[in-house]
Amino acid sequence: MNYRPLGGTGVQVSQLCCGTMSFGAEADEAAAAAMYSACRDAGINFFDTANQYANGRSEAILGALIQGHRDELVIATKCFNPTGPDVNARGLSRRHITRAAEDSLRRLRTDRVEVFYLHQQDPRTPLEESLRALEDLVRAGKILYPAISNHSAWQMQAALDRQLALGWARLQVMQPMYNLVKRQAEVEILPMAAANGIAVVPYSPAGGGLLSGKYAAGGGEGGRLATNPRYRDRYREDWMHETAARFAAFCAARGVHPVSMAVAWVASHPAVTAPIIGARDVAQLRASLDSVKIEMTAALRAEIGALSRTPPPATDRLEEAPPTTA
Repeated sequence: MNYRPLGGTGVQVSQLCCGTMSFGAEADEAAAAAMYSACRDAGINFFDTANQYANGRSEAILGALIQGHRDELVIATKCFNPTGPDVNARGLSRRHITRAAEDSLRRLRTDRVEVFYLHQQDPRTPLEESLRALEDLVRAGKILYPAISNHSAWQMQAALDRQLALGWARLQVMQPMYNLVKRQAEVEILPMAAANGIAVVPYSPAGGGLLSGKYAAGGGEGGRLATNPRYRDRYREDWMHETAARFAAFCAARGVHPVSMAVAWVASHPAVTAPIIGARDVAQLRASLDSVKIEMTAALRAEIGALSRTPPPATDRLEEAPPTTA
């Protein structure tokens, strides 16, 4: 396992981040503990959760697992989604962010988290109000590094500029969706992050299982794309499934598990710090962990990229787009 700088923080994180969305949901406590141990044995020191996952159970399970070696770890969590029936128990108001952070710390059984994401965009709350809440939490020592997930490049840049003007702790990490069939991040998000020295921790490197090969020929019964309407809608376009089939054949011809190759491909982008990997059990997790064994050369990355659609440049002037080197 290699380690990379987390933005401009001076902190080193493993080249893979363990996502715990399945903890307390598809994975019970025993399965979660086994996956946690496998990740630690592989050298992972970076773990990602959210207060939304399994209604807080993910944080609680992770909190129990980290006891005794908390200082060896970099923990990230998030807030935005509803945490109860009250109309204000959601969103990115300063009120909710503060309460959500305190509740997350309690479930995680820790006095601080390294990374705290604004999980989604909140059209009801001015961004500066949310950033002020992050600043208050930084000054209180409850979070160390503010972060944003599922925001656009311009929103991230606007936030950075406002924090600089006000002398506040700046955003250090962003979490976009990025994989072989979801490449919009290449257009502006990844270049913006690289220009600002922001760590990028992308989720869904295997496309919610689409790129695992299990959905070929009508398989994948019980998988997210078959059972979760959100994932099914996210990857509903025919060309995505055609790309996944070509990718699976490409990997089979080289004797490499498609998930290993998919994660390695995402990790190889120069702006990416650590893809988030996740699974239901250790057997499923193993392919993602094996991604570190793949030597993703520029030629191999380009060959894989050619299996999918390259998004047009921000100007949409395809005839003037420079050759991609990422």
